[in-house]
Amino acid sequence: MHRKLLSAAVAPAFTLALATAPFHVSAAPTRASATANADTTTQLPRGVVPTHYQIALTPDAATASFGAHAVVTINVAKATSTITLNAAELKFSKVTLAPAAGGAERDASVAVDNDAQTATFTFAQPIAPGMYRLAMDYTGVIGTQAVGLFSLDYPGADGKRQRALYTQFENSDARRMIPSWDEPAYKASFALDVVVPAAQMAVSNMPATKTETLPDGRKRVSFATTPKMSTYLLFFALGDFERAAAKVHGTEVGVVTRRGALPQAKFALDASQAILREYNDYFGVRYPLPKLDNVAGAGRSQFFSAMENWGAIFTFEYALLLDPAIATQHDREEIFATAAHEMAHQWFGDLVTMRWWDDLWLNEGFASWMESRTTARLHPEWNTHLGAVGVRESAMRRDAIAGTHPVVQHVETVEQANQAFDEITYSKGESVIRMLEAYVGANAWRNGVRAYMQAHAYGNTVSDDLWKQIEKAAGKPVTAIAHDFTLQPGVPLIKVGEPACRNNATTVALTQAEFTRDRAGKAPLAWRVPVIAQIAGSKNQASTLVTGGKGAITIPGCGAVIVNAGQSGYYRTLYASADFAQLATRFASLAPIDQIGLLADSSALGLAGLQPASDVLDLVKATPAGADPAVWTRIAVLLDGVHNRYREQARGGDATRQKRFDTFAIARLAPLMAQVGWAARPGEASSVANLREELVNVLSNLGDANVIAEARRRYAALATDASAVPGPLRKTVMGVVAQHADAATWDQLHLAARNETTPLVRDQRYTLLAATEDRALAMRALQLALTDEPGLTISAAMISEVALRYPDMAFDFAIAHLAQINARVDASSRSRYLARLATGSSDPAMVDKLGAYAQANLAPSSRGDVEAAIAAIKDRIQVNAARLPEIDAWLAQNAQ
Repeated sequence: MHRKLLSAAVAPAFTLALATAPFHVSAAPTRASATANADTTTQLPRGVVPTHYQIALTPDAATASFGAHAVVTINVAKATSTITLNAAELKFSKVTLAPAAGGAERDASVAVDNDAQTATFTFAQPIAPGMYRLAMDYTGVIGTQAVGLFSLDYPGADGKRQRALYTQFENSDARRMIPSWDEPAYKASFALDVVVPAAQMAVSNMPATKTETLPDGRKRVSFATTPKMSTYLLFFALGDFERAAAKVHGTEVGVVTRRGALPQAKFALDASQAILREYNDYFGVRYPLPKLDNVAGAGRSQFFSAMENWGAIFTFEYALLLDPAIATQHDREEIFATAAHEMAHQWFGDLVTMRWWDDLWLNEGFASWMESRTTARLHPEWNTHLGAVGVRESAMRRDAIAGTHPVVQHVETVEQANQAFDEITYSKGESVIRMLEAYVGANAWRNGVRAYMQAHAYGNTVSDDLWKQIEKAAGKPVTAIAHDFTLQPGVPLIKVGEPACRNNATTVALTQAEFTRDRAGKAPLAWRVPVIAQIAGSKNQASTLVTGGKGAITIPGCGAVIVNAGQSGYYRTLYASADFAQLATRFASLAPIDQIGLLADSSALGLAGLQPASDVLDLVKATPAGADPAVWTRIAVLLDGVHNRYREQARGGDATRQKRFDTFAIARLAPLMAQVGWAARPGEASSVANLREELVNVLSNLGDANVIAEARRRYAALATDASAVPGPLRKTVMGVVAQHADAATWDQLHLAARNETTPLVRDQRYTLLAATEDRALAMRALQLALTDEPGLTISAAMISEVALRYPDMAFDFAIAHLAQINARVDASSRSRYLARLATGSSDPAMVDKLGAYAQANLAPSSRGDVEAAIAAIKDRIQVNAARLPEIDAWLAQNAQ
């Protein structure tokens, strides 16, 4: 499942029965499921195991309901009078059991536990051990949010509303369509047939093997039987679709879109072919299914952008379709990365699946790492390898404050499993893999991964199964290091001693502490930390493993020392002030990846009070105009972050400090904007296109009059000159106009959104209405979001957009309309939606509001995101009070 396009501002709210449904735990090892012999966690009684599902499904999109007949072949290991499986929002009309080899049927009585999401079938006589066929007739509902079997409505080419159906089962929602053992360790094969309108296309994991016309004009489509897989990977879609395909290594690679949108999927189809060739080679195991589709859906989810259903990836249109006339370079990179992520899951997650949600990172961390690795490898011209620091920073922001958790975390409830899809699982998981690959070497790492795939194909694993194979291939103590970084939370801090140069070699002492932003005096945890270092300007590197809290490294050459050279390590680096000053003077000569790393570390360490908060501004001032565009993009993001902190203070009545900082930031960025210009130049690097987009956005946030005026001029000129705004800047320019709109302009944008017929563009326009700086217009956007006009899947995104600027207003509005919000948020996201709306607040009152919300709506085990939001708010308040004065003082001395 891909999350990178999900706004950090979103997260869920609700009264959730699911949150109180505990999983049964036979063994809860202190370090989560680190050992392969730990009993698998389960919510269901042991002793009955499914081996095959035969499902006949008849959906009715118009009535938002379905009927089904399912026959599950089961193995009963010990005598029992009851069979319990997962079921949610299903109504049973008949349940029978018969021996698999043939024999009399037995009727069952049915008891449904809505809170536990289970159905129990009780039989008059005990069932002897053996193989049986469990047959169930039942009905269910088709929802409007992306859980279970759901519908997405969109305007068709003729303006009439169209409806398509899709499924979303991860993590625990297959039970909404199929009574099942809905847990990853219960792998089975699936045979699906569906009765559907004759004019519509049905898609599932496997190719259709038979299509027959029924007397009533509908058709029955039967799909080939899947390999053994977990329930959450089953998929079905139905709609007025088109499909294009190509062959790669014997596999049919396809894209499926709503009618008329197929040309916009060409980029994704081309990308998928290249990625499949790469993965067939990398994993050493060929993709095993006959086809691999990527199915596009209109709208969006607050939880995910794409899902790795085996053989039938589902992706929302904004993360799959690309119109070359208006697409940005960032769009191309994200679409490619999303495809790379989901296709990596076809091996890491689908072929080999984590045993239980404790080890979700085996799916998501690895797929995130493969996504980044593959994008950089297949498109080196995009220079995306420099994004590794941004991934690390995303994890460390969460990992350095209270409320964090280990990468491998014990999961006991459905809602805890939902909440495990976060920055720690994805971004920290990816960063730890990057560090371990650098430690053992790329070839050894790949050999270990290949051995892991071959050993565990079609099975379930825990993290130690991977470490065993990597360690065997590398001949290095990977498991111990991996345990340090995955079984305990937090961020190591490497303090660098004074360099000593003798005989053209430099030695520095290294001390391991812990980086935390909100727990001064915390006793540091211990990590074995792989460290790579080099002399600034040199290509020669040295490496060591810091153990026991202390170490040293000797580097060829003399000069300023860069620790974490190449930025593969998951740790912060703290230099003595004199050594940092020396690096600052050499900043222009550092490799771009190390420039970005030094900017990130100095910013974070400064906010934590471990070095002057203004040090990062010294680096900004020292950055030459000709630095790599990715470095300037990072600087723009950093300056925007400081601006947002000052903006919070300005709303308290102190606007002078914000204006002084903004003047400095504009002075640094505006000349760069003049240099890159508003239109692409022939042959320019793709990273320049990304920088242009970022500069326009950030300068707009800073209130740069020139950028705002030019964006307005170009937007107005579009009425008579289609070339007034280059296609790749169209979304960006509209964003500036929306951000600074007055009431009349907002009404014009609203009318344009209402009249838009292309679903992807329409969704973008409605979201932009919520990006306004004007508080009264932001409230209008909130009110609009709760109407049916934008579409049920866009409402939550609009509210989240408002929360980026007005978190307190958005949170209060959501609380006041909680029932309506819950109807517009994925059930799997509700426990975090409101928490993330509030995360950007710097009002102490928000802490109590969040606590009251959690107390009234969430079980104690489902409050992880609320606790993380409270920690972030407290940290922001503390940092703003303690660090902004240091920046004020620096600006007084340095700003021109």
